[in-house]
Amino acid sequence: MNADEERQFREFVAARSRSLLHTAYLLTGDWEQGRDLLQTALASTARRWSHLRDRQQPEIYVRRALYHAQVDRFRLLSWGRETVTDTLPEQPSAQAADWADTVVQRQDIMAALRRLPKRQRAVIVLRYFEDRPDTEIAAILGVAQGTVRSQAHKALVSLRTTLAAAGPSAAASSTASGRGVIA
Repeated sequence: MNADEERQFREFVAARSRSLLHTAYLLTGDWEQGRDLLQTALASTARRWSHLRDRQQPEIYVRRALYHAQVDRFRLLSWGRETVTDTLPEQPSAQAADWADTVVQRQDIMAALRRLPKRQRAVIVLRYFEDRPDTEIAAILGVAQGTVRSQAHKALVSLRTTLAAAGPSAAASSTASGRGVIA
């Protein structure tokens, strides 16, 4: 990579890293794993930067790298994966009830999101959290637009079922947030 390409790459990372980190967090469900995932995707992109055909849209390449790195990581780590339980290790105090309810509701939504298969989770994150159109999601994931729509439908059905089983507080918080994840 020459000096001009390195400058372009650094500018891209400075401008888009916050949004990309948010996507990585939503794909992994954990900030530290999200940072690692983003670092992996950016390292891969840096190696290929001078070969990218469309210099106007490097973000699609990075998002595709994020998705594929997450799938690869899941395949490598799936045998030793932790299991999610319904019981919280400790109960919040009565003083922090309002804030604690918000945190628990968010945890319920994130837990439901983590239970989705990787492709469905990626579609939901890209569509509802990043507000990307189906054509761009299809390009990022390397699938057809029909696959994006069917995966979104299956994911929403699963999220509705999971959040309904978790109780009315989780379903109410996700629709009240204006995100429309389960609406």
